[in-house]
Amino acid sequence: MSGPKTMTKTVGVVQVKGGAGRSTIATTLAGELAKTGTVVLIDCDQPQGTAASWAALRQGQPEKSAVMAYTAATHRDLVAVVGKVSGDTDWIVMDGPPRIAEMSRAILALSDLALIPVGASPAEIWATADVLPLLEEAKKLRPVEARLVWTRFRPYTRLAQDLEGQAAKELGLKPLRSHLGFRVAYAEALGAGLTAAEAGDQSAREETHALVSEVQRLLR
Repeated sequence: MSGPKTMTKTVGVVQVKGGAGRSTIATTLAGELAKTGTVVLIDCDQPQGTAASWAALRQGQPEKSAVMAYTAATHRDLVAVVGKVSGDTDWIVMDGPPRIAEMSRAILALSDLALIPVGASPAEIWATADVLPLLEEAKKLRPVEARLVWTRFRPYTRLAQDLEGQAAKELGLKPLRSHLGFRVAYAEALGAGLTAAEAGDQSAREETHALVSEVQRLLR
């Protein structure tokens, strides 16, 4: 990368429970943000590497917005990559691992905005409580903004309404107004190097655009 320095915005996607939708959110943001600016996607979930695999598939589709991808096996690797690309890209999106570790701490400390995906179940709310001490540590280093992101969400069900109340009471974190529904389009898009907005499902497209627009507004 070269040229004049830019004000890089960093988004970290962190959740200690597996299967919450971290890679779906990270790749969705990366692919959509790349349509209006430059994006670096850092896959910190090694050796699984879902986000990096998505980026490799996307590189084989030159008609799609380009995303530059890196991997980071340790928190030191992550710090080095962020230091290398900051100022030369508009966005950095970091996809975290499903565990409490130095990597999760580093992602939060490096983020302007931390997104914490939560699936629509009480167990995922309980697991998310483990992120809160890491978030408080990060806030001592920099003013990171944090938001919950509901995934696999059916907003008009009684369960969803109960879970929203439970999350507000137990976690004390603001949710994004946008959410990702319980749709096969997200898994299909991830496996094809696409975003759900590119995969043909109208509802998923609307949810994707709402998510990306809200993130952009929060980091203006």
